[in-house]
Amino acid sequence: MAVRARVRAPELDPHKTWFNTPRPLSMAELRGKPVLLDFWTFCCINCLHVLPDLRRLEEEFGDRLAVIGVHTAKFPHERQDESIRQAILRYQVRHPVVNDYDFAIWQSYAVKAWPTLVLIDPEGYIEGYASGEGNYPLLEQAVRNLLQGSACRPQDGAPRTEIPKEAPDPAPSSLRFPGKVLADEQGQRLFIADSGHNRIVVADLQGKVEDIIGCGQSCSRDGAFEASGFSQPQGMALGDGALYVADTGNHLIRRCDLRARRVDTVAGTGEQSLQMGYFGGGAALQTPLNSPWDLAAVEGEFYIAMAGPHQIWFFDPTSGQVGPYAGSSREGCIDGLLHECALAQPSGLVSDGEFLFVADSEVSAVRSVPLDPEEAVETLVGVDLFQYGDKDGKASRARLQHPLGLALHGGMLLVADTYNHKIKTLDPMRRRVRTLAGTGQPGFEDGRKARFSEPSGLSVADDRIFIADTNNHAIRVSPLWRPRVSTLALDFGSAAKVCRPSAAQADIRPAPPGEEDDATAQKPA
Repeated sequence: MAVRARVRAPELDPHKTWFNTPRPLSMAELRGKPVLLDFWTFCCINCLHVLPDLRRLEEEFGDRLAVIGVHTAKFPHERQDESIRQAILRYQVRHPVVNDYDFAIWQSYAVKAWPTLVLIDPEGYIEGYASGEGNYPLLEQAVRNLLQGSACRPQDGAPRTEIPKEAPDPAPSSLRFPGKVLADEQGQRLFIADSGHNRIVVADLQGKVEDIIGCGQSCSRDGAFEASGFSQPQGMALGDGALYVADTGNHLIRRCDLRARRVDTVAGTGEQSLQMGYFGGGAALQTPLNSPWDLAAVEGEFYIAMAGPHQIWFFDPTSGQVGPYAGSSREGCIDGLLHECALAQPSGLVSDGEFLFVADSEVSAVRSVPLDPEEAVETLVGVDLFQYGDKDGKASRARLQHPLGLALHGGMLLVADTYNHKIKTLDPMRRRVRTLAGTGQPGFEDGRKARFSEPSGLSVADDRIFIADTNNHAIRVSPLWRPRVSTLALDFGSAAKVCRPSAAQADIRPAPPGEEDDATAQKPA
């Protein structure tokens, strides 16, 4: 870790909203144990990669280490208490989190980038900083060294990390943070990435559930549908009679044989690749991947929106090869040849057979990536990492906010403008953007004035748009050109495997006045 001069750790702000603790925490009362501050924002893939490391540290050191998340948002939507509450639920964050909406704590610690971890010694002095991901060995050894020091003595009354209480199980037909959806018009099937339940739900286009792929537990087990496992699955594509799945949390590509009802790993090792740059690749089962987020099938090959290294990859199931296709691994919005361009956390992918269209979330952009390697990547809408908004019209002036999903119909792109809670259209020829559905305010309302909450996935069949309305735990449906949104009623019937949330998936709600002991989120007056 980078070590700075011995400086007293600045105090935390008690007047901000806190989650996962019945009251605000202070550095003074945490004296006697190491404290690890995680400066993060939930849009950032690098920040999400740090969360498993924090869980390992919490499991290893228990109450001897205090981990506190300092959520300092990049996008306006992420500054809202409810948005952070939903992110805590989705990513199963168990330690206390404070909403540093105005960057005050960030600035007091002189933080420069997401993610940054700050380790504080038991006497309340800053021990060091670590930026980026992949720092678990360094952090583990640094905490162990501090715990071996004579100054590490718990203080009386030091608060313990609070674990959210378990909420009642939802109804058997419910979804949990569905990330992507794939509508198969030819087969009249709907595939839902039920990401929070670590499974794929297979239904017909009217909502009758026909099968469930995955046991519901977070694991990477191959085998029969009911025995197999996923971790936060996202994008899907059909090919050679099978469903291919971007198994994001496991850093794998899985093949689901729909006739044999069997899941097999076809790409990835299960380890996250930290390799960056326009190189690498090789035998698919020997090449680590890095948060594959979406898939597109083109003439027997698959393209992967690889969010972690800011690239598009290819996977050829015939040759068994996988590797980078576009993106230098530099994060940004830079057009150019495939190996020179810069993407930024690509999270949605669709193809018309000539181009790949990419929802490039961190630059709030939609990019076109040619399938002809001699042509250049082009930005259709969007500008750069810190230029975003909610504006329709000519693409050069239009703005999106962290779009995650794309669909294509009749030459028109449909965009899940996720943090604006809208579905928009983008005409790639005329270069115009317009809102199709959504008021711009998060909520759950059907009809002509529909409201969504972080819609993340789109697919089209039978002139209907199927929408993965992630934070509403629902699939929404709308006719293509006369939007009148309804909620798809899923009928699980006799479908065998319906997973049930664990304690880590419990709901988090602010405490009613006078009931702070039961709270998991608290905002002082």
